[in-house]
Amino acid sequence: MAGKNHVFLIATLLSLLVSSVVAHGGKQVGVTYDERSLIINGKRELLFSGSIHYPRSTPDMWPELILKAKRGGLNVIQTYVFWNIHEPEQGKFNFEGPYDLVKFIKTIGENGMFATLRLGPFIQAEWNHGGLPYWLREIPDIIFRSDNAPFKHHMEKFVTKIIDMMKEEKLFASQGGPIILSQIENEYNTVQLAYKNLGVSYIQWAGNMALGLNTGVPWVMCKQKDAPGPVINTCNGRHCGDTFTGPNKPNKPSLWTENWTAQFRVFGDPPSQRSAEDTAFSVARWFSKNGSLVNYYMYHGGTNFDRTAASFVTTRYYDEAPLDEYGLQREPKWGHLKDLHRALNLCKKALLWGNPNVQKLSADVEARFYEQPGTKVCAAFLASNNSKEAETVKFRGQEYYLPARSISILPDCKTVVYNTMTVVSQHNSRNFVKSRKTNKLEWNMYSETIPAQLQVDSSLPKELYNLTKDKTDYVWFTTTINVDRRDMNERKRINPVLRVASLGHAMVAFVNGEFIGSAHGSQIEKSFVLQHSVDLKPGINFVTLLGTLVGLPDSGAYMEHRYAGPRGVSILGLNTGTLDLTSNGWGHQVGLSGETAKLFTKEGGGKVTWTKVQKAGPPVTWYKTHFDAPEGKSPVAVRMTGMNKGMIWINGKSIGRYWMTYVSPLGEPTQSEYHIPRSYLKPTDNLMVIFEEEEANPEKIEILTVNRDTICSYVTEYHPPSVKSWERKNNKFTPVVDNAKPAAHLKCPNQKKIIAVQFASFGDPLGTCGDYAVGTCHSLVSKQVVEEHCLGKTSCDIPIDKGLFAGKKDDCPGISKTLAVQVKCSTKDPKRSAN
Repeated sequence: MAGKNHVFLIATLLSLLVSSVVAHGGKQVGVTYDERSLIINGKRELLFSGSIHYPRSTPDMWPELILKAKRGGLNVIQTYVFWNIHEPEQGKFNFEGPYDLVKFIKTIGENGMFATLRLGPFIQAEWNHGGLPYWLREIPDIIFRSDNAPFKHHMEKFVTKIIDMMKEEKLFASQGGPIILSQIENEYNTVQLAYKNLGVSYIQWAGNMALGLNTGVPWVMCKQKDAPGPVINTCNGRHCGDTFTGPNKPNKPSLWTENWTAQFRVFGDPPSQRSAEDTAFSVARWFSKNGSLVNYYMYHGGTNFDRTAASFVTTRYYDEAPLDEYGLQREPKWGHLKDLHRALNLCKKALLWGNPNVQKLSADVEARFYEQPGTKVCAAFLASNNSKEAETVKFRGQEYYLPARSISILPDCKTVVYNTMTVVSQHNSRNFVKSRKTNKLEWNMYSETIPAQLQVDSSLPKELYNLTKDKTDYVWFTTTINVDRRDMNERKRINPVLRVASLGHAMVAFVNGEFIGSAHGSQIEKSFVLQHSVDLKPGINFVTLLGTLVGLPDSGAYMEHRYAGPRGVSILGLNTGTLDLTSNGWGHQVGLSGETAKLFTKEGGGKVTWTKVQKAGPPVTWYKTHFDAPEGKSPVAVRMTGMNKGMIWINGKSIGRYWMTYVSPLGEPTQSEYHIPRSYLKPTDNLMVIFEEEEANPEKIEILTVNRDTICSYVTEYHPPSVKSWERKNNKFTPVVDNAKPAAHLKCPNQKKIIAVQFASFGDPLGTCGDYAVGTCHSLVSKQVVEEHCLGKTSCDIPIDKGLFAGKKDDCPGISKTLAVQVKCSTKDPKRSAN
């Protein structure tokens, strides 16, 4: 024991070298660590963190998002720092509005939460250029993320600026602020080998540079096994409890910086899913194996406004997170994880101060438990790795039933308060409701001028990234071809073909001002070939291409050498054979004339003449309409039915790219609805402007409000009672109810009331929230019982009690009973509402 204490003392002294702890009026302020956990202001903490990125929402949304995270049991908010939005031009900084990093961190602190600052400054994050500003590409001799003097100079300069801002506002925990961790670089191990020795020396330089900034809080590097000195290497992934090889030094704690709550989506993807049960299993596993911090990436994904999404990434980001794109609670993920955090907090003392032990209970079941000898402090995790069948096992003389692939949490090593596979919390379903105030949109249009012959400035088509410099998605390319009548094929229905080989990302083609066709690549294979027949005429013919980007790359080695745009242009099917136009001489125009005129603003739109939309408009056309803000306070979206690909502006602000024609393998658009922040709207006369790249008709576009007012519960008689049935008071684990039993718990959002019971069945119902059905057995009084308990209330509890639903007669003898309930919430009077 003495030897163990000696090792512990050395580890503690080493951690004190990492970050200073300053005494303020006798109170310790700052962050240290040892092999067990972070020690914040002198206290060990279990840390439940969630990623919320300030530019992926709006400042008016921040307080509510942070408060919902706190109510979900989180005590930390994690965010990246986005270099390219803060320094879009070298030496010119922007920290205003949605980019006000200081305000965001202060809002976290004002809600009594900690913060983690992931500076990068390369962040990936499915963000344009991985967060690196475009101008960095144009620094002579630069190589990103390498032991390269120009890159290191600019990286250190930006990181130092951010750290100095945080220090000036006293935002580090060492100054009494909320920031308890900072991160330098990001998943560098995935590219390090490409840079060979320059990668090894760079990562050592980055870590030591960060340490030299003296923040007074620890630094972390995610997925970086060779994190230097006291910098903590952390895990990213879905199941770090099983995949993390551990800290690279024995005195460092196990921290999980990214637990992916789903998967980001790119255009062309089907919906992304990760169940609440699987997420909970991974977290319980992590804490049962000495983890002390988990961060959900993302907890709120939000929206990639404007052109901030990386290559082919959708405007909607991580919508399947506990808080969806609109900031609404996605149930049961939000509630099931909230219950998990409460269960883990009931185990806090044992996890942070107890001795760990492992006991095999069967071939597929093990018990991991923590206890303090000589005390009653004990917490256990019973984990079944059997993915197909449930098991009953004995632990300390008691029998426990474990569903397949689940973990039960016993905060006193006796009582099951939570099981990862058994969801007690409510479910909900998202509804998009057509706004009553914006039923009829009157559309006008203005066609972009299609250039026929721009001044030739290059023999070859120029490269797209270098032309656009991240200022626009669009570049016009023009060339001419002189066709002799003898070159033309005189046979009917046999036309020449225009072929364009491009490195990405999309393209619209015209010949003599007439639309020929379009083509695009994908996130996996950005290159593509556009091939369409063309009507050529004897004499001069004008070939015009609109090259389009869908974001810059966000990952991989040597990002500064990525290229896009047309690389080979030819005409096939002429009598003289294939004609190569690649070196024919090309003119270029960066951006659209409508962008230059700012047609998406009220002032810019007044500079041109708009005409009423009569039918489908031609390619490269601008559309505009006016609408009043939808009724109520619910989030707002626009459904882009009838449109193809382009961008949307609301009152001059871009809400991002849309792409309706890039359908998933399921035959549906990857994203149909696009978030309009309430803060972008005025009460009346809001201007919506759309730039559409292809033929389209805006008449079917709808303005919607968004809610999760359909709430449900699905609970069996074998579910554990709610974890709220217990508490730890004066270091004792005690029940707070006389008889803890399973029950259905329903609560409407935003103080709304239950106005209708849409479904209720006590028996063996089937389905999911929004799509329940009666099974083979059903109590006829199910709906009546639920209405008596819930109708007209903001929240209600319905006991899973056979007597309540069957009285003296059991209509479903011999089967395990389940209660499925679906209700509707509203601000309306339930007496006046129909079911």
